[in-house]
Amino acid sequence: MPDDMNFSKPSTEEAAPKSPEEYLKSIPDFNDDFTIEMIIQKILTDDKQYDLSKIISAYEFAAKAHEGQKRSSGQAYIIHPLAVAYTLLELGMDTDTICAALLHDVVEDTPATLDDLKKRFGQDVAMLVDGVTKLSKIPVFTKEEQQAENIRKILLAMSQDIRVMIIKLCDRLHNMRTLKYRPHDKQRNTALETMNIYAPIAHRLGIRAVKEELEDLAFHYLDPYAYSEIENILENKKEEREAFIEIIKSRIAQRFKSEEFTEPPQIDGRVKSIYGIYKKIFLHHKNIDEIYDKYAVRIIVTTIAECYNVLGLIHDMFRPLPNRFKDYISTPKSNMYQSLHTTVLGTEGIPFEVQIRTWDMHETAEYGIAAHWKYKEGIKGKDKMEQRLAWVRQVIEAQQTSDDVEEIVRIIKTDLAPEDIVVMTPRGKSVDLPVNSTVIDFAYRIHTEIGHRTVGAKVDGRIVPLDYKLQTGQICEILTSKDPEKGPNRAWLNIVKTNEARSKIRSWFKKERREENIIEGKAALEREFKRHRINLSESDYEEFLADDFKRHNCETLNDFYASVGYGGVLLSKILPRLKDKYEKLYADNEPSVIPLIQPKPNNKSSIILDQVDDLLVKFAQCCNPLPGDDIVGFITRGHGISVHTTKCINYKSALNRNNPEEMSRWCDIQWSEHSNSQLQTSFEVTATDRVGLVYDITAVLLEARVPIVHSASRALKNGNAIFESTIVISSTEQLKNLFEKLRKIKGVISVERASL
Repeated sequence: MPDDMNFSKPSTEEAAPKSPEEYLKSIPDFNDDFTIEMIIQKILTDDKQYDLSKIISAYEFAAKAHEGQKRSSGQAYIIHPLAVAYTLLELGMDTDTICAALLHDVVEDTPATLDDLKKRFGQDVAMLVDGVTKLSKIPVFTKEEQQAENIRKILLAMSQDIRVMIIKLCDRLHNMRTLKYRPHDKQRNTALETMNIYAPIAHRLGIRAVKEELEDLAFHYLDPYAYSEIENILENKKEEREAFIEIIKSRIAQRFKSEEFTEPPQIDGRVKSIYGIYKKIFLHHKNIDEIYDKYAVRIIVTTIAECYNVLGLIHDMFRPLPNRFKDYISTPKSNMYQSLHTTVLGTEGIPFEVQIRTWDMHETAEYGIAAHWKYKEGIKGKDKMEQRLAWVRQVIEAQQTSDDVEEIVRIIKTDLAPEDIVVMTPRGKSVDLPVNSTVIDFAYRIHTEIGHRTVGAKVDGRIVPLDYKLQTGQICEILTSKDPEKGPNRAWLNIVKTNEARSKIRSWFKKERREENIIEGKAALEREFKRHRINLSESDYEEFLADDFKRHNCETLNDFYASVGYGGVLLSKILPRLKDKYEKLYADNEPSVIPLIQPKPNNKSSIILDQVDDLLVKFAQCCNPLPGDDIVGFITRGHGISVHTTKCINYKSALNRNNPEEMSRWCDIQWSEHSNSQLQTSFEVTATDRVGLVYDITAVLLEARVPIVHSASRALKNGNAIFESTIVISSTEQLKNLFEKLRKIKGVISVERASL
């Protein structure tokens, strides 16, 4: 959920609406008066074997370490690890996991060390605690980077032992249940992180109950108005809903009496989660009466054959709605979820969903990867476990090819999104991909080398471009080059959707094209420095970029150039910070300008100057103002007025410095209403290199009757080319129309204004 999303609020015409804080105060207290006796009782009544003495010893160690510590609610701190341990017991986790849950905060919040835990409870327990312990002494610059590093560490730990993340999820679940006692800003930040990261991870691990509760709790804090509204609707229709479900269950049970089953099927009713309903209403713009799966019946049988038999019976009893059938048994979801889903119309005219699955499928659907520990028959063998962890390693691989530590958060948000598409290979293998994935994403998901050597693709037997977005159910065939030296194109980085594909492309350039990356990165950095008026000698680069070396794990200037070249360092992210740093270090440097227009014979330019007349007008090279741009003037010493756009980096830096003497030299100016000025401006076109590219660009310029002062083009080693031109133009509107025509040229990637 985006941080800046605005949700619906009660009408102002209604009785005085509550504030968000009032809504949040009404959240009931979670009953978390957990004790070690409850843990012991749960263990003694469970069929699983536990080392009770080890668990009690872990509790005693934690209780002593946390003695005197209180939670925000005022409760003794030990309540929290007890609550986490109890939830893990409900999931059926093993002895070491329960011990780690009881001890998970002692290293972070008490004098206890990992060595203490290792000596007393063993290597596994210490490793699990270390995996969930937040980082505290790493060199970071922002809260976002702190979060990124914490998540990076957790992912790396869970790739070695998935129990780390299961503990972390249960830890986060209890923190969310008691979030009402935290300050308001902490509530929102924690809820956002939960919605964007932990709920998607719970989804991928297949732990449905944890995922849905995390989403509902986070949603409550992010939009208490909408939550309360949906909750009231559900509460008002509770009796009606329960009565309807009971009637449906009774009808189905009656029909099943005439059929033979290995064991009698279990028939349950279920209600969609509040956040699940919200997504349908608010995000998909549907009325609550249009949500077909808000009523649902689940039927659990013994065998797969019985699943399909039940499906036939249900379709015989009720009319199925078109395009509402999904077979997740033959094509499981990426989290290994399996079931048959169908939406049918009851005799009352009310649609409802029916889920049909076996007991094994049900265990996996409810407990996900935790079923590996809860049920001996749950996940059979190491291969299944490896399959479940494949996505974890894909995420880790993706973020390791980037030197931007904040990218890990973006990767989590995109690659763990629950909405997937399923595309088939010509041999019938199903491939899960995020929505909007292209054929290049598909190629890299099949195999890295296939991705590198991709030259085209067929979808359902038809040739499609490489940026074609795939849909569920399509059959995709990748066409590859026979040239073993064939590699990806840098332009693919702007096409692919998955971070898996993006990381493999970057990795190829990182390994195979280091010298090219250095050249490309250096040229890009110099080009951006020129655009932003950062005037440094090359000998000063290393000192000026020292912080960014550390930030992006680079040891030398060439390492940094190479990272820029293959896309590991994004100049668009670092330039604002570097520009600000440059302004602070060289604050005395005045904006560099060049005279482009001389005064008219009457000593008046085409620019109206407030309180300043008869001066030479110059147009700043740093921002290239054109008629139509919002502008401001800078009174130079002995050189008249230099004209800047209000978006100019030099002007914004001056505003940030807020030096009274400097600000007195900035003055309000505006274009004449009837300005007929013809000014020079420069632009750059980046495009896939091909024969005829320069001709096509020049043809557009000539057709627009735009005078060309200068033009040049150069080929890049990545298969792209850059066309640079300086033209004479009369307004921003004319330039905008010209850019729109240039962007329509085949192979054009970007068109941007540039410095003169």
